[in-house]
Amino acid sequence: MRAWTTGDTAGSLRLREVPLPRPGPDEVLVRVEACGVCRTDLHVIDRELPVHLPHVVPGHQVVGVVEDVGAAVRQLGRGDRVGIAWLRSTCGTCRWCREGRENLCPGSRYTGWDTHGGFAEHTTVPEAYAYRLPTGQDPGAVAPLLCAGIIGYRALTRANLPPGGMLGIYGFGSSAHLTARLAVANGARLSVMTRGTANRELARLAGAEFVGGATAVPPTRLDAAIVFAPAGTLVPCALQATERGGTVVLAGIHMSEIPAMSYIENLFQERDLRTVAANTRADGAALLRLADTLGIVPTVTRYPFGETGAALADLRSGRASGSLVVVLD
Repeated sequence: MRAWTTGDTAGSLRLREVPLPRPGPDEVLVRVEACGVCRTDLHVIDRELPVHLPHVVPGHQVVGVVEDVGAAVRQLGRGDRVGIAWLRSTCGTCRWCREGRENLCPGSRYTGWDTHGGFAEHTTVPEAYAYRLPTGQDPGAVAPLLCAGIIGYRALTRANLPPGGMLGIYGFGSSAHLTARLAVANGARLSVMTRGTANRELARLAGAEFVGGATAVPPTRLDAAIVFAPAGTLVPCALQATERGGTVVLAGIHMSEIPAMSYIENLFQERDLRTVAANTRADGAALLRLADTLGIVPTVTRYPFGETGAALADLRSGRASGSLVVVLD
């Protein structure tokens, strides 16, 4: 089968012929229909995250159809449509798994980093970590929900935004634009600070009351803020713009260095600074239900499988707004 794999040097990606994967006893083999393009894929390709598997196939927002099942699989069958997200497996026995916080499991493994992901014609996933999806949905529209949507949902739940409160969003890519729609649908007000004309226009369409540059100061104090851009320089900006008692959430898996901050200007008055570490399967199930109930649909730019490299280049440069998705025939 064809698959895009990381190369021998940081930043390289190549299309190769590789063997068709075989599902393990508890796994299913999935024919990939679509795979969303995430900034975390760039972090893997560029080795901003340490190499866990040489020549790994990135991609962790996968929609596809089950073609084969392992001997121990009981709930899924051939022909079922499933989604595959970033979290691939956990130990199930540590204190965090027992407490329902499996995203903090020290033994957790991740799609497209520890194991081969969705920038391929086929991939595998443990049955317990696959999301069953309706057969009638558009694969390209569902794919971004499986990471961008889930991580945005978790960031929003950790932001402690009061009803009708003002949410600040820093960076307005795939996850941010889905989070904005979810927040507005729940009655929140919105201020967006981001670079790029296309991103700013998308923010206005999402209902933002204020849209400005990446470091702009919003005219209304923020009740909570989420920093999606992997730029540590934005953290003091977000904290300073947040009202006393507010919360700032950092939603990325990687971020550049955070500069020194003033305790009085940035943190005092009980401002909270929080992070997001992956997701739980419960997060994914809740987000998929909410997206269906509220009609949350991403703005998508689609690329043929052979142009996966171009999709990643567009994400890197910021040329495309919304969610980028690779679609297979």
